[in-house]
Amino acid sequence: MDTRQFIEEHLNDDVRELALKYSNAKVDMALALRQIEARQLLRKKVPSWSDNLDLLFPVHLSVEQCSSEATAQYKASLLQGDTFADLTGGLGVDCFFIAQHFKATDYVEINPELCGLVEHNFSSLQTSITVNNESSETYLSRCESKDCFFIDPARRDTYGRKTVSIADCTPNVIELQELLLQKARRVMVKLSPMLDISKALKELKHVSEVHVVAVANECKELLFIMEQGFEGEPVITCVNLQTGQPKVQFMMDCFASLAMTDSASAVLSYLYEPNAALMKAGCFDYLSQHYGVHQLHRNSHLFTAEHLVSDFPGRIFAIDGWAPYNKKIKQTLLAGVEKASIATRNFPLSVAELRKSLKIADGDEIYLFATTITGDQKVIISTHKTR
Repeated sequence: MDTRQFIEEHLNDDVRELALKYSNAKVDMALALRQIEARQLLRKKVPSWSDNLDLLFPVHLSVEQCSSEATAQYKASLLQGDTFADLTGGLGVDCFFIAQHFKATDYVEINPELCGLVEHNFSSLQTSITVNNESSETYLSRCESKDCFFIDPARRDTYGRKTVSIADCTPNVIELQELLLQKARRVMVKLSPMLDISKALKELKHVSEVHVVAVANECKELLFIMEQGFEGEPVITCVNLQTGQPKVQFMMDCFASLAMTDSASAVLSYLYEPNAALMKAGCFDYLSQHYGVHQLHRNSHLFTAEHLVSDFPGRIFAIDGWAPYNKKIKQTLLAGVEKASIATRNFPLSVAELRKSLKIADGDEIYLFATTITGDQKVIISTHKTR
């Protein structure tokens, strides 16, 4: 049995058990185990690559950190032209999908092992991307002008610890941005979803667009698009991929122009929870005015309305009842409730603490929201999901 056959026969097996169970001189076990583990990780992340046995994958961290196919395709929809370069190529997922919108593409990566694997993979995928084994800075100093650049700076320091701020990432985009915009008309920068958007906009120049990208309601990426000569306020786009929810777009300066939205005077018939991308963008006054819903409290980020807003970008719940949070709530609102899904927003107790206090097990038919409403009143709202 050769290595490829071994990989194919054990694609769904536990890697740790395989390592203990098998020892075969004809099989490169280290390579086989790495490929099996990578494909298992990629099955949900990059499904079109995971079962392709012609592809080779590196150590766990590179696979773990790579973009998903869904986010790569979204980025690809934002860039087009004749010439493109991915300045921080990594596993090559973003580069591969973005390249399909360009006539000529350069992949740039400082790690020689990754370059070798990616060059093999691009050949297997029948794409003519040129692989460059050098740093972003070196490539930028010598390359001709391009239509678009993509850069995803490494968010780990020399000790492997995660970093968030732009200046602490490698390469430092703040230092490179003038050169980037000299050599490309459009530059996409991918940054940590933990980063403060307003702070990033103060550090990056000529930002025309910001894209807050969530996948299945988990915020994954912040994308900043810089354009040569752009002046003005950027358009913010929030997307929640794999949910069918609509994009939400608004101007960054809308926060200054929108009147402060009044909080709801009461808990009404429906409760609305914005998706993760909108939560990150913080456009709560915009949501109130655009969708005709009312904030329960300025800091709770939950909304209510008497009517059903079926196109609201987030989860929608029908409210069955609510009550102030006190010692009697188990005998009133929660009488007979033994199982429920619990969420806390702007509430002094964590989900675990509240679940222990109420002696309610986890369940998915009743949804309880512990939150603060107008007048700083702590309440629990009992709901069932409509979508």
